[in-house]
Amino acid sequence: MRIGHGYDVHRLTEGRKLILGGVDIPYEKGLLGHSDADVLVHAVMDALLGAMGAPDIGQLFPDKDPAYKGADSMVLLTRVAEIMRERGYTLGNVDATVLAQAPKLAPHIPAMRENIARVLGVSVEQVNVKATTEEHLGFTGSDDGMAAHAVCLLL
Repeated sequence: MRIGHGYDVHRLTEGRKLILGGVDIPYEKGLLGHSDADVLVHAVMDALLGAMGAPDIGQLFPDKDPAYKGADSMVLLTRVAEIMRERGYTLGNVDATVLAQAPKLAPHIPAMRENIARVLGVSVEQVNVKATTEEHLGFTGSDDGMAAHAVCLLL
């Protein structure tokens, strides 16, 4: 069994869509990044890659490579799932937390879990997503950005 941890952070900005867990969430700001900046999926990918002892997403999908400009993070997660299977691993579970002051994410969490589970080829019960505010503290609490942590168990 192998455990991995992933963390990601992106700045919020106007003029971008807010995509979390492959879900387009209505909000006046979106996350800034080379890809769609899905902070949740990025943390999940890095947790999986870390558990495998593989290079992180910055090395696999470099932001200097124009091929990943505006990339759908769910497509990138598909590639990480392929690497996981190629290396002979199966997912025990993944548990992730999004840190964001706004918007309210609870109504979108079931769809996020379903999207991630579908791409990883596991049941929804093996994918957990939570959200928390930071009580108006720090960059996530001031609505300047969002962060996500994820841990996973590979078998």
